[in-house]
Amino acid sequence: MLAALLYGQEDLRLEQVADPTPAAGEVVIQVTAATTCGTDLKVWRRGGHAKMLKPPTLFGHEAAGRIVALGEGVTGWKVGDRVVANNSAPCMTCFFCQRREYSLCANLTFNNGTFAEYLKIPAAIVQHNLLSIPEGMSDKLAAMTEPLACVLHGVARSNVKPGDRVVVLGDGAIGLMFVAALVQQSAKVFLFGGNDQRLKVGAKFGAVQTFNYRSIPDVPAVVHDLTDGWGADVVIEATGVPSVWEMAIACARPGATVNLFGGCPRDTTISVNTEQLHYSELTLKGVFHNMPEYVRAALAFLSSQVPFDLLVSESQPLQQLEKVFQDMKDRRVIKVAIEPGATEA
Repeated sequence: MLAALLYGQEDLRLEQVADPTPAAGEVVIQVTAATTCGTDLKVWRRGGHAKMLKPPTLFGHEAAGRIVALGEGVTGWKVGDRVVANNSAPCMTCFFCQRREYSLCANLTFNNGTFAEYLKIPAAIVQHNLLSIPEGMSDKLAAMTEPLACVLHGVARSNVKPGDRVVVLGDGAIGLMFVAALVQQSAKVFLFGGNDQRLKVGAKFGAVQTFNYRSIPDVPAVVHDLTDGWGADVVIEATGVPSVWEMAIACARPGATVNLFGGCPRDTTISVNTEQLHYSELTLKGVFHNMPEYVRAALAFLSSQVPFDLLVSESQPLQQLEKVFQDMKDRRVIKVAIEPGATEA
């Protein structure tokens, strides 16, 4: 089959590799839609990921498709079923899983390789995080289950109360998904980003006001003006830039929760004002990945009236993958649905 392999920093190659075959408990799907992600972009630009993969490796982690082969012992599924598979599953037995902290699982099974014609789903994912796509839902919409599950996990950890004034920093797909999820919690959301078209999507997802930070010399000052001088009740950082982590803390009111959601480059650090942290009783949280309950909630949320399809800028064949990442790097697209079975025009 044709598949994309990541060899290093911005070194992505399409190669012919052996078709996968399922071992006991596994399934193989034909990938019909693999959506690109901001995490994929960061991994491509940085040449690796601290948790999910080490080059050279098959690449991509969001996908929907149809089952084409079942391993021994797999029950409840049949060839032809339309499915979406999360890119991970917890072991359910380790120290963290016993405490239901599944995103911290010491033996988390990760799966990469969605930018390919076929994808093998490990047994743990088949058991815990393989879901049927609802009738009427497109494959490219279903493929966004994984990032939305991460966002729902992030919202659940952010101490959001109805009526809270929440600031979201970042207008990528994750930041925009946060807007939609926070509005469902009856929060009043202010979105800050650097792309006017993306900010318009944020408004359609329910943000009460959007701001292009490029025309704002002091974002925390604007946030304080919007919140009677106090600062936001909750701040979501969705860029993965250390300086924006610090900005997020500066936007927070006393007693606020700051969710430092965007993953920064390895070995980076930030500075925190200890007086503000202590006397303002701030809660700073790093939130990573998702859990099985949020995978299911995300797939259901994708069936709602929120126009999540606005996040997919276009569809492209696998042969255009490198160009797609260049377009993402230049912020010309939000997400792109890669269709490995499609042919170039």
